[in-house]
Amino acid sequence: MIETLLLNLEQRDSLSDAEKDVLRSIAGREKRFTANEDIVTEGTRPNTSTMLLDGFAARYKVTPEGARQITAIHIAGEFVDLHAFLLKTMDHGIVALSNCTVAFVDYPDLKTITEDWPHLTRLLWLDTLIHGGIHREWIVSMGRRSRTSHLAHVICELYLRLKVVGHTQGWAFHFPLSQSEMADVLGISLVHMNRVIQALRRENLITWTKDTITILDWQRLQSVAGFDPTYLSLNAEPR
Repeated sequence: MIETLLLNLEQRDSLSDAEKDVLRSIAGREKRFTANEDIVTEGTRPNTSTMLLDGFAARYKVTPEGARQITAIHIAGEFVDLHAFLLKTMDHGIVALSNCTVAFVDYPDLKTITEDWPHLTRLLWLDTLIHGGIHREWIVSMGRRSRTSHLAHVICELYLRLKVVGHTQGWAFHFPLSQSEMADVLGISLVHMNRVIQALRRENLITWTKDTITILDWQRLQSVAGFDPTYLSLNAEPR
C-alpha cells in the first residue's frame, strides 16, 4: 500500500532502491478509520506521522460559532501531518472524508531519515512545500476567484494529484465527498454549492454522478478555473 507514496515522490525525482526500502521499513502499524472520524485531533501532541494509504481525508478548523472550514484535501500517497513532527502540537484536526486506511510512522524513524538520508529528507520536505503551494492556491480561490472558478480549480487539481498515484480512470475519478463537505471546502452554503455544481454541469464541463466526477472538457475546465499546475511540481528533476 505504501506504493502510492513512492509514486507520489517519484513524480518529482527518482528514488534509489535503498531509499524505497527505507520508506517501506518505516511504515508501521495500519489502522482503518470510518468516514467522519477524526484521524488526528486538534490540540494533541502526536508521536507519529500519519500516511494516508487509501481514501480521502481533510484538514479542518472549526470556528467558535461551530462553522467548519476544510483547508486541505488529502489523498492516498500523502502524509497528512508530517509538519507535526516539528510543530509538535496540532493546531487543526484531520478528519476521514471516506473510509480510510493509514499507516503510522514513528518520529524516531523520521529523525533517522533526516540524519542519514539527505536526499530522502529533501523529498519529504518537498512534499510539505507542495502542500504549502496548494494552500496558497486555495487562499487565492477563496478571495479572488468566482465560486464556479474555485470549484473548477479544485477539480483540476485533484484530478492531477489522483492521476499521479494511479487513481483515475480516463478523465474520471472516484470522489466520495458530499455537497455539504464541498461547501466546507469552498466556504459557502449548501444551497450555493448546489448552484455552483449545476453551473459546471450546464456548461458540459463535468458530470458528477454519485461518487464519480468525469471531466468532459479539460481545456475549457482549466480555462474556467484559471488553472496552472506549476504549484504541484509535477516535473521529475534532481532535488
